Amino acid sequence: MIGKMEKIDDIDMRILSCLQKDGTMSQRDLADRVGLSQNACWRRLQRLNASGLVLGTHAAIDVAALGFDLTVFVMIRTRHHSKEWADSFRTHVERLPEVTDLYRIGGDWDYLIKVVTRGMAGYDAFYQKLITDFDLMTVTGFFSMETIISNRMPDLRGLVR
Repeated sequence: MIGKMEKIDDIDMRILSCLQKDGTMSQRDLADRVGLSQNACWRRLQRLNASGLVLGTHAAIDVAALGFDLTVFVMIRTRHHSKEWADSFRTHVERLPEVTDLYRIGGDWDYLIKVVTRGMAGYDAFYQKLITDFDLMTVTGFFSMETIISNRMPDLRGLVR
């Protein structure tokens, strides 16, 4: 069972794949691309939305063109693993506007944060806010030199059978 849907078929996968590439596509174009009437496509789209599979439509913004030219992947180790501490840390990080992604991860590190900011001074200001009032064992940043692939969605048709 996927979300609230009991079955997802190839046409649903084609709809989702088209939406991944262009979430602003008209229903007419979407119906044409997946080989359905507009009404049938609309019904499927409503079912996919209701199931929770479609999380929203977003515009891709060139943040570097706005002056946010530094991307840093921040790795964190902590001594604390209680739910209370994790909830508090999550709330703290969610308030930092430079954060675009936050992951709790397995392995040698506990958290991965993706930060987008204006240069090294912007990162240093973020870092100071991050460590304020939190006992973090290790914090290290990996600075992106070049974006090769970004926000790429997996080809669902190749992954789900």
